[in-house]
Amino acid sequence: MKIENLIKIRRELHRIPELGFQEFKTQRYLLDYIEKLPQEHLTVETWETGIIVKVEGTMGEQTVGYRADIDGLPLREETGYAFTSDHKGQMHACGHDFHMTIALGALTRLAKRPAEHHSVFLFQPAEEGPGGAEPMMQSEVMKNFRPDKIFALHIAPDLPVGTVSTKPGLLFANTSELFIDFSGKGGHAAFPHLTHDMVIAASSFVSHLQQIVARRVDPLDSAVITIGKIESGTVQNIIAQSARLEGTIRTLSPESMERVKKEIEKIAQGYEIANDCQISIDYGSTYYQVFNDEAAVDAFQTLVEDTDYRYQEAQMAMTGEDFGYMLREIPGFMFWLGVDSEAGLHQATLTPKEEALLVGVEIVEQGLRKL
Repeated sequence: MKIENLIKIRRELHRIPELGFQEFKTQRYLLDYIEKLPQEHLTVETWETGIIVKVEGTMGEQTVGYRADIDGLPLREETGYAFTSDHKGQMHACGHDFHMTIALGALTRLAKRPAEHHSVFLFQPAEEGPGGAEPMMQSEVMKNFRPDKIFALHIAPDLPVGTVSTKPGLLFANTSELFIDFSGKGGHAAFPHLTHDMVIAASSFVSHLQQIVARRVDPLDSAVITIGKIESGTVQNIIAQSARLEGTIRTLSPESMERVKKEIEKIAQGYEIANDCQISIDYGSTYYQVFNDEAAVDAFQTLVEDTDYRYQEAQMAMTGEDFGYMLREIPGFMFWLGVDSEAGLHQATLTPKEEALLVGVEIVEQGLRKL
């Protein structure tokens, strides 16, 4: 498959980013493309807004899976592309247009010349939220397509084109969204003694959260609690009766995630008494750690070193990825694919170099044939 074809596909997908479980145009585009491939070795099923494609191998002793996420982000694009997003306020700012294009490129090659192994392509919705990997794994349709091994990639803006990177063991952290709502009693600013001020309660709570990391998490472990958004109040002379904190938790172990959540809940109980208010906590989407199988990574490193591309050992990151739910049940790994963009992931100006598409296709194809 020529690079020109890959670029065309990527640009067409880039124009139609859709949020999790709303990827209707994206699913239709993918299905239309897949239907034009040789069908002799293909079995195609849909799940929600995702797609599962099996390519029958020539020997079929095992099945190797490849996951590509398909959703976009709620972000207004600022790339200046001629093929900018047609969907206002939505953008493929995490590279999922690249991920899908690479999957289609590798699928095209295998449909024409199958591997010895069976291959399964998982076009998974809702990676950015609310999380598609876990329910996809639990679905009835997945029982018929469950691979013996699985892998996936993510574009890496900070790596040059031609470089791939991963590591055995923990690659990405456990993550959880965090939403905390405070409800008290509002009133006139001149009569504070008649109110229960939720600006004060919420502000103090943010500071108290940092004590969890400093005093409740093993210093040889790691955790991050970030509050990225605070909402409260109406005008300057009314004491606020409600407040909302929105943030994220990230840890290097599932056990630390549970410990952090329990500590947050204990603090909330104390604040309800101290501030005469009610506090509710919602953890939103929670993603399991990406833990790479050592043997699979070793085999992948050998595979890459036999190509013209460069393998680089990765560092652990507090990034969240719901592919971890697949790796929890199936041995495999995720790797970074260098795309050399000045802007980073989830930025409105992300512009990955399209030469990396062919690199991704060749690496994924070889992985499906040889791992």
